[in-house]
Amino acid sequence: MTTPLETVRNIGPAMADALRLAGVGSAEALVAMGADAAYLRLLNHGARPHFIAYYAMVMGLQGRPWNDAKGAEKAALRVRFDRLKADASPTTDTAFERLLDEIGVRPAR
Repeated sequence: MTTPLETVRNIGPAMADALRLAGVGSAEALVAMGADAAYLRLLNHGARPHFIAYYAMVMGLQGRPWNDAKGAEKAALRVRFDRLKADASPTTDTAFERLLDEIGVRPAR
């Protein structure tokens, strides 16, 4: 049995839906991969980078309120977030565009 993502503190329905679309299907999976890997997966699946969403996830996995990071801790999280943005290689194609590629309608890139 798996635990819903929404049981993790600070993970609401919209974030849970985005995580599921990115292949993170349970609270156990999120905990196992950690905030950085999960957020990178979101970015690689086309999510727009948003610092508050990132650090809310980090805080939630620590059982803390979303806005608990302050001072040096928040600055360090910003450095991690910027690194994740730089490392991301998002897939921006929609499912329809990928289907067009599969059947050879669009030119190869």
